[in-house]
Amino acid sequence: MNRAALLAQLKASPKPWDIIIIGGGATGLGAALDAVTRGYRTLLVEQADFAQATSSRSTKLVHGGVRYLRQGSVSFVREALQERALLLHNAPHLVHPLPFLLPTQSWLSKYYYLTGIKLYDLLAGRFNFGTSTLLSKDEMMQCLPTINSSLISGGIRYFDGQFDDARLAINLAQTIAELGGVPLNYMRVLKLIHANNKVTGIVVRDLENNQEYEIQGKAIINATGVFVDTIRKMDVNNIEASIVPSQGSHIILDRSFFPGNEAMIIPETDDGRVLFTIPWHHRVLVGTTDIAIPNISMEPRPQQEEIEYLLEYAGKYLTKRPTRTDILSTFAGLRPLVKPKAAYKSTAALSRDYTIMESPTQLITVTGGKWTTYRKLGEETINTAARLVNLPFRPSETIHTHIHGWCEPFTSPSEWNFYGDDLKHVEQLASNDQTLINKLHPDLPCRGVDAIWAVRHEMAYNIEDVLARRTRCLFLGAAASIEIAPQVATLMAKELGKDKIWKERQVAAYTELAKGYFFHS
Repeated sequence: MNRAALLAQLKASPKPWDIIIIGGGATGLGAALDAVTRGYRTLLVEQADFAQATSSRSTKLVHGGVRYLRQGSVSFVREALQERALLLHNAPHLVHPLPFLLPTQSWLSKYYYLTGIKLYDLLAGRFNFGTSTLLSKDEMMQCLPTINSSLISGGIRYFDGQFDDARLAINLAQTIAELGGVPLNYMRVLKLIHANNKVTGIVVRDLENNQEYEIQGKAIINATGVFVDTIRKMDVNNIEASIVPSQGSHIILDRSFFPGNEAMIIPETDDGRVLFTIPWHHRVLVGTTDIAIPNISMEPRPQQEEIEYLLEYAGKYLTKRPTRTDILSTFAGLRPLVKPKAAYKSTAALSRDYTIMESPTQLITVTGGKWTTYRKLGEETINTAARLVNLPFRPSETIHTHIHGWCEPFTSPSEWNFYGDDLKHVEQLASNDQTLINKLHPDLPCRGVDAIWAVRHEMAYNIEDVLARRTRCLFLGAAASIEIAPQVATLMAKELGKDKIWKERQVAAYTELAKGYFFHS
């Protein structure tokens, strides 16, 4: 996946694209993958990096959403469970089953939750990741040695999936490029082009070279997440908001707070939310919150009340109570929840389902959705686009499409197994310089060879691309990641042909960004 080559394809395109997709997160990438597998000429443009906003800030779960059963969303859960299995099949280097332990405090609560979990198993059917079971208090304590024993009488084990969201986004972009599509990051849409009261194209600016392009397309799809209304206003001035942005925040702790390989779910906190404590990349992820946010941004920050909430509940259920200084990193993402017609009490009660809208000008806007169902949403979006602009109908192929990096599951654990089939090629880069295989920081999964590979093959253009999304260092240890930023800048500058001033600006910009991810004196 080489940006210069993809730009050359864009410039050489002599006729309208069949599909132009605005937005390089889960929804846009899913739609682009579906379009290219059908043989449609497909262009995707993203204003920043792939998955830079919401799609790299999830709770890292591939799940049906057991809590949505209580809302009566049975069909939504069934579909998500089927898609969960397809993700495991098509991206086994990024997705794996994960056992969850649900602590219970009474006989009544144990069988109440068991009923819901068994329904979850039933809905999964042959796609189930594992059979749920009841556990005694002693069994729970063996699995969760740092849990507060006074709060539990027993528990339930069930199974869901875990993945790396940003890595899946990068691999999807690579797959799209390999199949003939053109995915481009750092391409900002400035306006929509109209002719005969129809949207017929876009004007974009390449933020890497400040060049503008007018691009014609038959179907224009707005898949920009929480920014969909910004694009909709380019189409029609006076529109009502289509989404309610909801913020979900997380904190990252050292594994000493929660050792072991099983996750824990608190099914209902005092304010009716669900709380997860999850092992992830040799850390512990605690989340998530669910609060309405009046303003959207590319870099949302957790609010103080969210941090206190997460620390309070982690401290309530764990024998080792975490404090603000124990937080290695914290991050927030904005969910584009579909705006309800009636009044709502809280964003936690709003549906996580998706909606596909068609404007009078034929702009297609996709709102809502989540990573687990990205493939199905992409399929339905392209079905809509093909019908709307009379493209030759071809069936979706993504049920059987392996994602870039697909390989048989590794037999030995490694911090770099997320590369999948690319791992041997990554390490081949270091064959002539073994120093590149050494970690840049003992506490972070980043080596010199990872930065070089990210630039050459994954369209990384700045330090944040490498440390936030090609590797997950910003999310795993923000302060430590600042320490290695100069080394990453040096390696990237050599690959990109940049000078000393570029390196200094990059390090300064990344340092300022990363300071917002941890609490420091």
